[in-house]
Amino acid sequence: MPALDDPAMSSGKFGIGQNVPRKEDPTLLTGHGKYTDDLNLDGQLYAYVFRSPYAHAIIKNVDTSAALDSPGVKMVVTGKDLVEAGYGTPPCVVPLKSTDGTDMIKTPWMALPADRIRYAGEAVAMVIAETQVQAKDAAELIELDVEELPAVVNMETAAAPGTEQIWPELTPNNTAVHWEGGKKDETEEAFAKAAHVTKMRLNNNRLVVAPIEPRCSIADYDSEEDRYVFHSCSQGVFGLRNNLAEHVLKVEPEKLRVLTYSVGGSFGMKIYVYPEYLPLLHAAKALRRPVKWTDERSGSFMSDLHGRAMKFDAELALDEDHNFTGVRVKVVGDLGAYISFVGPMMASLNILRNGIGAYKTPTMFVESDLVLTNKTPVAAYRGAGRPDGNYIMENLIDQAARDLGIDKIELRRKNLVPADMMPFTAGNGEAIDSGDFLGTMEKALEVGDVAGFAARRKDSESRGKLRGLGVSSFCEVTATPAKEMGGVRFDDDGGVTIVTGTLDYGQGHAGTFAQILNDLLGIPFEKVRLLQGDSDQLLAGGGSGGSRSVMSTGNALVVCSEQIIDKGKKLAGHLFETAAADIEFSEGNFSVVGTDREIGIIELDKESRKMSNLPDGLDPGLTVELVNDLPDPAYPNGCHVCEVEVDPDTGMVKLDRYYTVNDFGVLVNPMLVEGQAQGGVVQGIGQVLWEEAVYDDDGQLLSGSFMDYAMPRANDLPDIGFVSNPSRATTNSLGVKGCGEGGTGGSLPATSCAVQDALHSGGAKPIEIPATPEKVWRALNAAS
Repeated sequence: MPALDDPAMSSGKFGIGQNVPRKEDPTLLTGHGKYTDDLNLDGQLYAYVFRSPYAHAIIKNVDTSAALDSPGVKMVVTGKDLVEAGYGTPPCVVPLKSTDGTDMIKTPWMALPADRIRYAGEAVAMVIAETQVQAKDAAELIELDVEELPAVVNMETAAAPGTEQIWPELTPNNTAVHWEGGKKDETEEAFAKAAHVTKMRLNNNRLVVAPIEPRCSIADYDSEEDRYVFHSCSQGVFGLRNNLAEHVLKVEPEKLRVLTYSVGGSFGMKIYVYPEYLPLLHAAKALRRPVKWTDERSGSFMSDLHGRAMKFDAELALDEDHNFTGVRVKVVGDLGAYISFVGPMMASLNILRNGIGAYKTPTMFVESDLVLTNKTPVAAYRGAGRPDGNYIMENLIDQAARDLGIDKIELRRKNLVPADMMPFTAGNGEAIDSGDFLGTMEKALEVGDVAGFAARRKDSESRGKLRGLGVSSFCEVTATPAKEMGGVRFDDDGGVTIVTGTLDYGQGHAGTFAQILNDLLGIPFEKVRLLQGDSDQLLAGGGSGGSRSVMSTGNALVVCSEQIIDKGKKLAGHLFETAAADIEFSEGNFSVVGTDREIGIIELDKESRKMSNLPDGLDPGLTVELVNDLPDPAYPNGCHVCEVEVDPDTGMVKLDRYYTVNDFGVLVNPMLVEGQAQGGVVQGIGQVLWEEAVYDDDGQLLSGSFMDYAMPRANDLPDIGFVSNPSRATTNSLGVKGCGEGGTGGSLPATSCAVQDALHSGGAKPIEIPATPEKVWRALNAAS
């Protein structure tokens, strides 16, 4: 990557492919960003959430009388209040069916429960007061009278006979759906004919997402317009507005305005309608004053939607020549106490769509039991089932190599899809358009100096340590097609504003989209602004998630630019008194072919607004706003090489070397792509080595703070090497593939494979992740 003082950094053109520092950095790094908690409205009140200390209980009474009598308290909202007001519940948008043809059950998630508590930390009441301290003090006076019930904690026994039922009126066995996907008959045949079958049981540990910014919202109500205004950190305001208005408030979407400002991380968990939102809006309308709520970190651990939480029984079939012939996976997915917006997708559809990875495997079958437990609900966490599928496949390959006594890299070479097979339809039905999976692995082996691994392992052994190597190829599918808004507004001051329904929460959209517009229209980088986070400004918008933003907004900008150029030629033709066919456009200028007569695009917009004699059907100005269909998915892919060193005496795992080679298609800003990839890598490493949301048998979260929940730290990590090996995506006009989740897609399997390889060299059997020192130490001692 060029240094910031490299001549390429100041070449005068800031288009696609340039390394450009993030536009947002000077503002954010100097403390001038505007986050939701920075906003304070005149006359605002403060809210505090009273959360249940019980994991499972029947509510007998919620006594709020003492709280209501406390100084400064204006209101206490309970579930009974919300039921009486006739509000609704947020939807789940994953239409799974059980094998018997019945629909997956839907668990109505009322913002505050009126009858039954289903997880520890569930919001039970909200206190509204003049100050934050008054609200918190009053909440401590609420008396909760319950009949405590046994908690269902273990996902593997949740459906067993005799287990306490969480939703007895909806399902008799705590099962939301028994789902099957893929080619069942072909897969059964492949396993029946297999020369060898490798089997593994894998843990996909439950994670706390833990973004640096806790959730924060301010609700307001405009009585004159009979309209709510909701300020909240999110991943996209348009979808949040629609779901909150239509399903929860039961009003027309236009009756709710949602605004989002700077967001301090999300990784999937801020895109949803959370329970706290409804009582805030209810109180704001009832009291005719704004109400602000900022969660505490302890509340975030218990109530922010968690990630992963699955168990896999996985099998890989091989023929006598060691070709992969089929993959079969049984999944148990822990949905938590309620089924969230996209909660069921990760342990079902996305395992199927990403479970073969980059390999020539002709068939796959997935069988998923998605169960309910008395734990925090689960939703998307960076990758949302994509890293999980790669994790299954790569661990199966390593285990197959161990079973067969063959080299794991040679086994991958034999089965990876080479470039000359593209486009390629995978055994799970995915139509992969481009990539060189084999070539990317070869490059990663070179970059990671895998040839020198044996010498490094010998050196580790001379010091009494064990060394493991993980090589992981990954291929993942990006977000499915949808609609996205693109807008290019030419402003009165000579600037240009991009309007988008996606939302930046760390990705660097302002500069990235400006680079695209610079490339398409020649508009100077510094003149481009970004407008996001205001539902009143949007025609549509899917938000940011699933590595979709550059594909969705970027390709919408392509369509906008085509329309702008077409209209600009007509306006320039009128200005120069010539036919539009005689006008050409290049690098931001419209010119008459064969002459020196030209006008810049921004100047043309201004001049056209002065024109009074335009032909019929031709309006002044170049502004274009439209809704564009999101192109077909793309398939980011790559290969990660990880080395760990294990101390058998303590069980400590040291991450020693890490390299990635990635195909993210056309890179709009390679510098930012590298940062995205490295961040994703760290989150995958964190899951393998440290992170886990642990509950006791009573449903209490034991890892409910940063004292108990181990996060990756900078001094735990080596430099993460990044190399690009791109192939242009053919599914969209920009050729981009999406990069936000690819780092995790490769690092979860690569790091886990490296740990298991080190343990195998010490004679130990595979262990469940996270590979804590205790687990590693016990496994090695059992082997000795």
